[in-house]
This record gives sequence, structure tokens and C-alpha cells, in this order.
Amino acid sequence: MKNKNIPAIVIITFALSLGLIVSSHAQSNNSKANQKEVNIAQATATQESKGPRVDKDAIRPFHVNVVPEAELTELRRRINATKWPERETVTDASQGVQLATIQALARYWGTEYDWRKVEARLNALPQFITEIDGLDIHFIHVRSKHENALPLIVTHGWPGSVIEQMKIIDPLTNPTAYGGNASDAFHLVIPSMPGYGYSGKPTTTGWDVAHIARAWVVLMKRLGYTKFVAQGGDWGALVVDQMGVQAAPELLGIHTNLPGIFPADIDGAAFSGAPAPSGLSDDEKVAYERLQFVYQKGIGYGYQLGLRPQTMYGIVDSPVGLAAYFLDHDARSLAHITELFVDGRPFGDLTRDDILDNITITWLTNTALSGARLYWEVWGKFGYFNVKGVSIPVAVSVFPEELYPAPRSWAERAYPKLIYYNKLDKGGHFAAWEQPKLFSEEVRAGFRSLRK
Repeated sequence: MKNKNIPAIVIITFALSLGLIVSSHAQSNNSKANQKEVNIAQATATQESKGPRVDKDAIRPFHVNVVPEAELTELRRRINATKWPERETVTDASQGVQLATIQALARYWGTEYDWRKVEARLNALPQFITEIDGLDIHFIHVRSKHENALPLIVTHGWPGSVIEQMKIIDPLTNPTAYGGNASDAFHLVIPSMPGYGYSGKPTTTGWDVAHIARAWVVLMKRLGYTKFVAQGGDWGALVVDQMGVQAAPELLGIHTNLPGIFPADIDGAAFSGAPAPSGLSDDEKVAYERLQFVYQKGIGYGYQLGLRPQTMYGIVDSPVGLAAYFLDHDARSLAHITELFVDGRPFGDLTRDDILDNITITWLTNTALSGARLYWEVWGKFGYFNVKGVSIPVAVSVFPEELYPAPRSWAERAYPKLIYYNKLDKGGHFAAWEQPKLFSEEVRAGFRSLRK
């Protein structure tokens, strides 16, 4: 495939300085033209009095401002002043994030953690802001040095930010440095979802996953990409599914590591708590039981945020409250994070700093609730894990510790144009963050057939 990738990373400003002199002795046959000149001159004078006009479609460079030291000092003060409850009455995490886990996190966060390293890493990357549908969208945009690189937009999830994708930037844009081929290179766009990180916070309703999907097409076209692909996990998976449903002509295909594959009746049965339907294969039964656990025990935050996100003032006021809420995403991730902080055991490629980077960016940008409202926007409108009706080519990577292992049989039914399916030996829900090497290899393999 030959791409017509014309990067348009420019600041477009209009400084109108048109001076028009209209003669008071104009001939009658020029009166209309003269009146038009008067109108332009008046409009110009009005604009100049307000300052230079900025095109709403402009792509503006972005730099993460250095957080005042006083703000970081206050963060540490709040962490160290946490009012702790008694420990849980069980020996496992069935009641939620265990006291030993969150106290170990708080000790490190309040004494050793260094946010300045994150600022430096972010500011070493090309970042931009552009306005789409009245909202500022922040994004990282790294172009590959390799010819005919394929443009790719990658979407993060909750509780997340662009920090989750930073480890995959170099492997995807510069594959030859990681044992890959130049023909597998991508131009990479990583946006912050509306209400997350450095993107604007919606002040009205309507920014659901379908809206975000449309906005991402606008963004890629604004960058000059006439053909591109999209990838997503967690909320990003729902976004790319909607991009696949909308099927913009510029979108060649999608890759997902949380595929929406459950038939409606199976999804409904799992939600109701009913036993597994008869006739399921072994793979389908495992997926059903895992989904049933998610609905019954695994996503309490999804119900809370889907119904009453504004009530969650505690996670805005308390950094430890925010951290505990973010850690309790899914049972397998929580178990690994507990081992990481309490026992020092590795969690894939994730470190204690990685976990705290993702929490701290939310704290410092005060986006705990603006990001959480996405659940409210989607509640009752889109299913999380069910078939969506995607009509374009789809690549699926199944990581074993994901919320559920998607069976090939259901993936083929959900995605009639399934071009790639692979089960991995390790990795979980935060695959790009936890297993960046494997994840990057999967993205390359998944989209390879679309480059022809």
C-alpha cells in the first residue's frame, strides 16, 4: 500500500491587516464592490481589536508545564496525612485493595517517587493540541523515519493516560532497532481521551465512545493521513470498535486486545449470573465464566461511575483514595500490583514508578471525575463486551490475564473480516504497558496484511 502521508504539524494563525480605503466619490456601478470592501474593512478592524484570529483547526505544539514544587509538596503532605482504616477481615483481596498494599504504595509515593522524571520524558516527545468539536484534544505524534510507514492511532483506557503507551512508541516507529523490519514501521498518534490528562474536559454531555471515534478520524485527517489504522484496549477497544462500525473510508482496519465478542444472549446470561449455557466449547465456557466473574465481582467501579460519577469527590480530594480506586481495576492486575509494592516482585515491564506515573498525572490534572464521566456517557448506550457489528478488517490479540480470553469462534462471528487472531502466553489487561515488546510485535503482525 502506498500512503499519501502529508504531515501538517503547523501552527496556523491569521493576522489580518487588510487596509481598505473606500472613496466617497465611488461610481454607482462600483457601489456593490465598494460596499463589500467596507464590510471587509469593518470586520478586519473588529478582529484586530480582539487580537489575532486562531484557526480552530490549528495544530498547536504542546509542552507539559513544570508543576510548581509547592504543588508536589502538598501532594506528599496529603499522602502522608492519610487517615487509615483498619485492615480487611479476610486474608485475600476479596474485600478490595488490601491495607498493606495501599500503605506500601503511599510510603513510596510520599517519600521517594519523582514526578520530574515523567515531565522530562513527556517533554522529550512531540506533543500537540488541536480543537475538535469545541474541545481541545492533546496528543503525542511521532513520525517514523522509515519510508511508507503506516499511520496508527492508539487509544488508552481507564484508569489511564498516554503514559500507558509511551513504551511502545519507539518499537512501533523504529522497528529495526528492536529486531523488526522497516516495512513494519508506523507513524504513531496517541491522543488523550476527552477529560483525561492534558485534553480538555467536556462541559456538556455527548462525548461517548462513538463521538470519540468520529473525532479520531477528524484528527488523523487533519494530520494529513489519507489512510490509517487504529488500536485500542480497555476504553480504547470500545473506541476502535465504534470506528469499525462507522467505517470511515480512510480507516483500513483495527487491532484490539479487548475484543467485543460476546453474543447478546451469552452476554445477558453472564450478567444475570445464570450457569453457562449448554453447548459451549471449552474455550467459550472459560470466557463465559470469566465474564460472569467480571460482572459479579470485578467492575464495581463501572457501575458506580456509570450511574453516579459526580458523587466520587473522595478520589478528587484524597490522593490515596484515588490510588486505591485506580488499583482496584481487575483482580489479576491488582494481585500483581500488590506483589510489586509489598514483595518487590516484578509485574512484567511495570515498575512502581509506572503505576504512580499514571495515578499522579490524573491527580495533577484533576481529571479523576472528568475521565470517569465516560462511564456515565456510555451507560445503557453501548455494551462493554458484546458484539458491536464491526464491518472492516480486524486483528485480535488475546492476552491470557485479560478480563476474559476471547475464543476464536466468537471472534470470527463478531468480526466477519477477522484478518489476525493470536493467543499470547503472558500479559494482561494493560498489555501495552506491561508487555510492550509482545504488544508491539502483535500490532505489527496484526496490521501486516493491510500494508499490501
